[in-house]
Amino acid sequence: MNDITTLRRDLAAAYRLAALFGWDDTLYTHFSVRLPGDGEPRFLINPFGLFFEEIRASDLIVVDMHGKVVEGNADYNVAGFTIHSAVHMARDDAHCVIHTHTLAGMAVAAQDNGLLQLNQISTEFHGRLGYHAYEGVALDLDERARIQASLGDNIALLLRHHGLLSVGASVADAFYVMHYLNRACEIQLAATGGGQRCSEIPTHLAQHACEQLQGAEWQRQLIWQAWLRKLDRLDSSYRD
Repeated sequence: MNDITTLRRDLAAAYRLAALFGWDDTLYTHFSVRLPGDGEPRFLINPFGLFFEEIRASDLIVVDMHGKVVEGNADYNVAGFTIHSAVHMARDDAHCVIHTHTLAGMAVAAQDNGLLQLNQISTEFHGRLGYHAYEGVALDLDERARIQASLGDNIALLLRHHGLLSVGASVADAFYVMHYLNRACEIQLAATGGGQRCSEIPTHLAQHACEQLQGAEWQRQLIWQAWLRKLDRLDSSYRD
């Protein structure tokens, strides 16, 4: 496979996996991956109108930083363009951007204190999770500068009253980050809803565990390949 073929396959796989994990929101939310090459960034994103479970590699469209579709014959989610173009314009290392509206993610995004350090999974986001104030549906391109500032150099962003966003050097990285950010949110809801008082991990231990987990980031590719094998067993049409 050439690089672009692999990027198309991986991004389509991310959509299919998101549907499998129950992260989809009918036609809404969006994932993108920046295409290689010099000059102004261009990125792959989903065409508006397809369920995540339907998306194939060949369905993905290419959009430039001005919002022009330069490859493909479909429209895209305008709010998705605002969010994804903001990140791709500001972060050279954020080749893939994933945005979700999961129940757990949106619930934690509504809580005053955001993500709490309640478990080992949440420690991976200690000092690495940004917060962005809600401004309504992301249709105003002026919001891009504020999204960029809120994300900073973090690996993920909690969009207040909205949802979650993750970034990564590859689809595998960004998907891994989203998987465990969403899991941390699920655990938080389960723990805080159980009727007992919860204790947070002390800051020094959260930082220590975060550093330990960063040392195992090479394992993300192993996990990604396992997820691809799972998809291939279920339905390999995402590759088309």
